[in-house]
Amino acid sequence: MSLVRKFPVFAVGLALAITMALPVVAQRTPEERAKALDNRIMCMCGGCDEAAGKCNHMGGAFAGPCEVAQKEMKEVADRIASGQSDDLILQSFVQEYGPTVLITPAASGFDLWAWVMPVVMPLLGIALVLFVVMRWRRRVALAGGPKISPELLARAQSEMNRRLDD
Repeated sequence: MSLVRKFPVFAVGLALAITMALPVVAQRTPEERAKALDNRIMCMCGGCDEAAGKCNHMGGAFAGPCEVAQKEMKEVADRIASGQSDDLILQSFVQEYGPTVLITPAASGFDLWAWVMPVVMPLLGIALVLFVVMRWRRRVALAGGPKISPELLARAQSEMNRRLDD
């Protein structure tokens, strides 16, 4: 068999090997979707700064998710059961509670600044420091200090040599 005839067989075999090596992407169960969404929305009780799925009021006779978090988690589960998409569920929470209900802000519009500024500001600070240092070094190099006459320099050199010889 020539190389031209072997190539299609090789290509099919390689494609088959890659396909078998890739993990099978399984559909998430409704419980997994609900847990993931519960961790993406804030508990809006005002008593904690946790995700609804992680709300845990400690102490006393009560320990666990508060009533507000339980209500939010039930609403998420009900919406998943009714067939709504994750984005639609999150959007409904944003409409009800405002954008602060989301643990992470959307990476679009004005909220994009929340993602960009932690990277941009340190870079701008470093650039500003480098600019100031470079400008300062240029000024120091240009200044150079006072002019010294060749006669004074020769006299200092001869004085130094005389002291070293003694």
